[in-house]
Amino acid sequence: MRHLLGAIVAGTLAVPAVAQETINLTVASSHPTVVPWVGMIQTHFMARTDEILAESGNYEIDWNEAFGGQLYKANATLSSVEQGITDVGWVFSFLEQAKLPLSQASSNAPFATSNPPVLLDTMEELLETNEAFRDEWESHNLVVLGLTATDLYDIYTKEPLTGIDDIDGMKLSAPGVLGSWLRGTGANAVDGALTTFYTDVQTGVSDGALTLALGALPIKLYEVAPYINRFDGGAAFSGAIAINKDTWDTLPEEVQNAMQEAGDYYTESHGQDLVERHEAALQTMVEQGANQNPPVQIVEMPEGELEKWVNKMPNIAQDWAQPLQDRGIPAGEFLNAYMEGLRARGEEPARDWDEEVSP
Repeated sequence: MRHLLGAIVAGTLAVPAVAQETINLTVASSHPTVVPWVGMIQTHFMARTDEILAESGNYEIDWNEAFGGQLYKANATLSSVEQGITDVGWVFSFLEQAKLPLSQASSNAPFATSNPPVLLDTMEELLETNEAFRDEWESHNLVVLGLTATDLYDIYTKEPLTGIDDIDGMKLSAPGVLGSWLRGTGANAVDGALTTFYTDVQTGVSDGALTLALGALPIKLYEVAPYINRFDGGAAFSGAIAINKDTWDTLPEEVQNAMQEAGDYYTESHGQDLVERHEAALQTMVEQGANQNPPVQIVEMPEGELEKWVNKMPNIAQDWAQPLQDRGIPAGEFLNAYMEGLRARGEEPARDWDEEVSP
């Protein structure tokens, strides 16, 4: 009898006091996981969330993955998270100029920084301290978990450039708001995204693309635009990993905390990844395209061409800010906070856009 009681007690102690709860969440994106910041949703955000939750063992997330446009395309990244088509997703702010106007500040102040970690740190601070910026995202039923930025921009073409003057008359693919970077240059912007650039150039819809190395490499843009005209254009804020607010409100606090910590980890890791992989991506394209005709070539632009480019532009910061300010959106104030945040971190913008914007 004593042995039987001992076995019962031992069996009772072996059963956890609280059974682990499984939470089902869908995570999705318009872009495939070969695009680095999308792949890092898996390897950094999701993995880190799982790792944190495993420490207590109270909760486990069963992720339903729908990357690479399985649920929606690039023009529906915000609405798909907002409406709960996915619980968690990457919101591509470049293509959401109307719904996320303040998020376009860095894109409308080109070449203010070529340091992605500094850019992300500045935007994180603004998300915490600037009510208008935070409300812009929360008004769409979103909770922001992690931020994304770009690496540096170059112009990929079918024929080599000798300088920025050469793009006069060309058709260049560019994502949404970044088409404004071509104003004043004589080039015509063709609206698109990484998912369309290859076909656009291949079919002659455009003569090349204004894009970044970490995006161009996985889509093999160099096969159709083998000349990488290197300007080292500045980084820009490109969006966020966000979760549907209705879904968020159903999650236990422990899970919310884990996801916020994982989002911070994702943002920091992503910033460092942009720096480390930019040069490597350029060299990889040269290596992978060495045997094609013509072979891939990095064309170094003469010194001063980036400054020449930025000074060709009209006052795009004012053109962006004024209509927003007329609607009561504090675009000028936000731009100033962004630029001052960069300067406080040691950056020297190529053009002082905030000084050109009327209050």
